[in-house]
Amino acid sequence: MRIPLPESILADALRAGDVTDISRATIRQTGDIARYMEREAETEFLHLEMGIPGLKPEQIGVQAEIAALKEGVASIYPNMFGIPALKTEASRFIKAFLDTQVAPIGCIPTVGSMQGTFTAFMLCAAFDPRRDTVLFIDPGFPVQRTQTNVLGIKSLSFDIYEYRGEALREKLESYLVQGNIAAIVYSNPNNPAWICLTEQELQTIGELATKYDAVVMEDLAYLGMDFRKALGRPFEPPYQATVSRYTDNYILFISASKIFSYAGQRIGIAAFSDALWSRSFPALKERFGMARVSDAYIMAILYGASSGTSHAAQYALAAMFKAAADGDLDFIGKAEEYARRARITKEMFLRHGFHIVYDKDMDEPVSDGFFYTAGFGSMTGGELMRELMLHGICAITLNTTGSQQQGIRVCVSQLNEPRQFDMLEERLAAFAGKHK
Repeated sequence: MRIPLPESILADALRAGDVTDISRATIRQTGDIARYMEREAETEFLHLEMGIPGLKPEQIGVQAEIAALKEGVASIYPNMFGIPALKTEASRFIKAFLDTQVAPIGCIPTVGSMQGTFTAFMLCAAFDPRRDTVLFIDPGFPVQRTQTNVLGIKSLSFDIYEYRGEALREKLESYLVQGNIAAIVYSNPNNPAWICLTEQELQTIGELATKYDAVVMEDLAYLGMDFRKALGRPFEPPYQATVSRYTDNYILFISASKIFSYAGQRIGIAAFSDALWSRSFPALKERFGMARVSDAYIMAILYGASSGTSHAAQYALAAMFKAAADGDLDFIGKAEEYARRARITKEMFLRHGFHIVYDKDMDEPVSDGFFYTAGFGSMTGGELMRELMLHGICAITLNTTGSQQQGIRVCVSQLNEPRQFDMLEERLAAFAGKHK
């Protein structure tokens, strides 16, 4: 069928998915709408909506997992704290690439960072009944907001777009001074904008987290992927920027999904600072019968959520962490393929009249990477998304990420064939021709 597609097909897809406002459709709803339209129009879509890794899984992990399965671990419940090898290698990996010392005991395997943040929200909101709210520094990963909604935990947010550098301190403190913030959440590099918080900004976050006793939940799903810097040398500067240099109130979330292209096995770690791991709270004792953070998280929350993390996948992650820290696995070098795809496609969007919404880190252009953001003239995000869907291009709106800006998030991971780049060029040209 010719592009643009008839609006009736999109209308049918929205009805089938029970979506009344396309601008607020979740990532998976958006993908379902596109697949419905693909099927009905018999037209291939370009899927820019979901961050599925577009590279092959690291074979070091695959082989380690196969070996573990052959040894019979599939029949054995894993230790809730994690296998010793993973805890040791996670601690070493963090030291190698973040120059942060986290004791192995506080490195806990989770069913991907999704389970890590879900369970950490429960934990942090239970520390003190006066601190019942999570603060998101947006834009951010939409599903984390869904997690707080599912849990019934209050949340607040602000768009960092106008609060970079020194402006961040006053804005952040205006929330923390109210005394109800349990945790501060952000991703770095950022999903969806790919902005990277500077050391100065992270110092601000860390100092205020200490002052107001809030926990910083730092999502490092794209660890090392600020490709403007040589971050891939273990135990050598420069290191991944992290709040862990500036506060003891932190939990780091490191996932195998993107950095090792190991998303299908759902494996990651939640790394607690040594100080936070050993703290006790009366409210935890009252609710869970365990005052210590370590006990409440492992024996109550994580145990209740899944009774542990895939035994074999823990061996895979341990092997990949070890190989990376040994210098035998250049995971950041491999991930630079995403920067290449972003660079090519950004040029296409710009050539056809789009603009990059979050285009700067202070005075420096953002890095090319897994995601970027695009807008078109005065179109709202919903208007732009609707028109792109009619042109066979699927993406999510920025408002679903907590952004106050108008536009879409572009994910380049699934653009892995030359013909798809040609198709994108043709469809953006058709879009631009319609909207001169």
